[in-house]
Amino acid sequence: MKIFSTALEVSAAVREYRRHDETLGFVPTMGALHAGHVSLMKQAKAECNRVAASIFVNPTQFGPKEDLSRYPRPFERDVKMLEDAGVDFLFHPSVEEIYPPGATTFVEVEGVSERLDGKSRPGHFRGVATVVAKLFHIVQPDIAYFGLKDAAQCAVIRRMVRDLKFDLKLAFGETVREADGLALSSRNIYLSPSERQQSLVLYRSLQRVAELVCSGVKDSACLIEEAKKILAAEAGARLDYFEIVDPDTLEAVQTIGARTLVAVAVYVGTTRLIDNIVLELQSLPSNDIHLISKKQT
Repeated sequence: MKIFSTALEVSAAVREYRRHDETLGFVPTMGALHAGHVSLMKQAKAECNRVAASIFVNPTQFGPKEDLSRYPRPFERDVKMLEDAGVDFLFHPSVEEIYPPGATTFVEVEGVSERLDGKSRPGHFRGVATVVAKLFHIVQPDIAYFGLKDAAQCAVIRRMVRDLKFDLKLAFGETVREADGLALSSRNIYLSPSERQQSLVLYRSLQRVAELVCSGVKDSACLIEEAKKILAAEAGARLDYFEIVDPDTLEAVQTIGARTLVAVAVYVGTTRLIDNIVLELQSLPSNDIHLISKKQT
């Protein structure tokens, strides 16, 4: 696997792929990789001739009191995981490469960026949209891969790609979980053993909503109230939000529809964790619910 630190190096490699009519899949990351990232790379490997990844801890998506300085950066471990996954090249730029001195251009996706995590973390999605747009411009992938655990991020990127007419396809991988249901996250490393146990309350609250919907409850207010009871019972958890929304606009919905996003953000200790499930009402006589959620085995 080749490691590039400049846009010029990436452009040269991509031109060579294009000369041989090879397709390029791209997995942007902030490093601290886990099996969820690897699943995206495997998907890209199966669908494209070449696979690229990036590791860039993007400063513009962190707020002034957030964890930029202590965000995990196990670079050598990450490189080994990328090599094992069959990635062709890694783009690992400096901050100055992505944000040249004096840079004043940013990408804002109005509306959707102010919901869910965007409401809790003002300016966060401006940073996300800007860095993803820059990476798309540099790497020029045919398909870009993202994990659905960051559902609000996926909605923002979908809208940006549509509005700015990026010439690429988006692919979204299901959330990968531990056997007990905890969604894999780079921030899980911050959790103490007791906090790791407390963090399971996120998935329990989501599962409770899924159970209630399967039993016939469709009213969002009732479902949110039941979920909050579960979250309140966990002393180590502090709720940021629990919302039931349209997965594309992130606007709140009053009742469960054909496809509905149920999203939660909770602080466990000082660590902010997010999780979600997508509920799909199947067009079957039994009106079954399909729960989009994947455990790591």
